[in-house]
Formats: sequence, C-alpha cells, structure tokens
Amino acid sequence: MSSRILAVDDSASMRQMVAFTLKSAGFDVAEAEDGQAALDLARTEKFKLVLADVNMPRMDGITLVRNLRTLAEYKFTPLLMLTTESTPEKKMEGKAAGATGWLVKPFNPEQLVATVQRVLG
Repeated sequence: MSSRILAVDDSASMRQMVAFTLKSAGFDVAEAEDGQAALDLARTEKFKLVLADVNMPRMDGITLVRNLRTLAEYKFTPLLMLTTESTPEKKMEGKAAGATGWLVKPFNPEQLVATVQRVLG
C-alpha cells in the first residue's frame, strides 16, 4: 500500500504538479488549497506526510504546521514546507513551528520525489 500524502498549495498549478509527480511515483495524494482546508482534512484522515506552501490565504503553512503538531496523530508526522520563502528567519520560524524540512521552489520533479522518499524512509 502506498503512503498517503497531503499536498497543500493555493496555486492550483503547483498543487497539481506536486500531486501528479507523486502519483506517478506511486504515492496516494490528496490536495488542499490552503491551510484551513488542509487542517480540516487532517482532522478526518491520517497522512504519512504533509507538503505545504508557506504563503497561503485563510491559514498559512507555518500556522498549519503549528496546528497539526497539536494533534496527537501528527506529533511525529513529517511536515515539509514547499516554498519560495527561503530566508534563514523564515526557515527558523518553520522549524520552531514543527516543520521537518524545506524544499525551495522552483524544484524539479526528481528533487521532489527524492525528498519525499528520503523523508518517508
């Protein structure tokens, strides 16, 4: 059985590219258009990995990570940020919230798959 992954990005094209790439690599992928939609999904379904953009409407990715970490079933789940926000300050903010790692956009499909495979072990 493949690992269920949640891809969260307010850009439909980025979200669809991430989902397509990971599905092509054999993963089962759900999508959410912002942090609030992702949190709502995560409360009803368990994901092995969450990939989230930082800058989104309604709820940004760092707030999403902070909220997911309060849920018992997401205490140790890998939470990766996929973003153009790569300043040391923003990375420190993400890490403090509970983000597992950071993949800077633009990235190529091979980088995405390799990162996901590495994180999921």
